[in-house]
Amino acid sequence: MARSKSSNRWMQEHFDDEYVRMAQAKGYRSRAVFKLSEIQEKDHLIKPGMNIIDLGAAPGGWSQYARQLIAKKDKLIALDILPMEPLEGVEFIQGDFTEELVLQQLYDVLARAPVNLVMSDMAPNMSGNKGIDQPRSIFLGELALDTAKTVLAKDGCFLVKIFQGEGFEIFHREVQNAFSKVVIRKPKASRPRSNEVYILAKGFK
Repeated sequence: MARSKSSNRWMQEHFDDEYVRMAQAKGYRSRAVFKLSEIQEKDHLIKPGMNIIDLGAAPGGWSQYARQLIAKKDKLIALDILPMEPLEGVEFIQGDFTEELVLQQLYDVLARAPVNLVMSDMAPNMSGNKGIDQPRSIFLGELALDTAKTVLAKDGCFLVKIFQGEGFEIFHREVQNAFSKVVIRKPKASRPRSNEVYILAKGFK
């Protein structure tokens, strides 16, 4: 028997709550951790010896997860315009990373250490209007890519959330031009009715 739309939605919300509950049970700051952990299991993205920048990091779930996978001496720098509760072993910079002052703070913290991974789980504040939300998503992706191109060491990696729709193909090609291997991932923890995917790029040229 076909389920009604609202009952399907209820099933979906219930499924989503599984991730919320799992995050709470494991002491993670957000359900987004499970998107990153699934990509990690498949692609072995994060390794000891990496210095990482986490853009749009608040509330800190991705930084919290990634910190466990790298060595103590490795740097993990989180940036967000929103405040974030401190995390052990994570340097946090509050501010707009497109501003020169914030970028300078980032360079100061790095102290010439190479950056091996830039990751971004940024999303716009959703208005529900695709004509507004889609360009904003692409814009945030472009900002993250520009930052990656600015700070990444040769052969570095880039992971970015992006919404499929207008502008996606052009952005995808831009990433392919800058990296030697690019794949698209849709983790199970992503809501099926969301058009978000993650572009994972390795081998920065």
